[in-house]
Amino acid sequence: MTEIPSEYRGWWRIVDTSQWANDGLDLLGPAILSLTGHADRLRMHCLLADVNCKPTKSGVSFTWKGAWEYDQMSGSGRVSLGKDGRINGAIRIKDGDSSTFIAVRAEEPNEPIPSPPSFRDKWRRW
Repeated sequence: MTEIPSEYRGWWRIVDTSQWANDGLDLLGPAILSLTGHADRLRMHCLLADVNCKPTKSGVSFTWKGAWEYDQMSGSGRVSLGKDGRINGAIRIKDGDSSTFIAVRAEEPNEPIPSPPSFRDKWRRW
């Protein structure tokens, strides 16, 4: 396995998307993407996802699998480093929407990002 380059490795705070409302980005907590190469996560809007990333010639590409609320979905994405130190990326939902995004370097969250819920969790009563 090839290691994620140091300029990409770490946690990134998603601050802007081209297609989705930015005022809902932090609905589940700060919108964040980790690119460490180990147990990476994505959280934004109502999406919680596990991420698998790998370096490419022009940046980092990733696939993700998770849930938007309780609806299972998956997709892919890519990021490249801008001259300003932010990452410019694109995220696609399989058979659905896509959007570009901008993210800034961030610290690892104090609380771990929850695992994506199962569709069965929708019907569980507490």
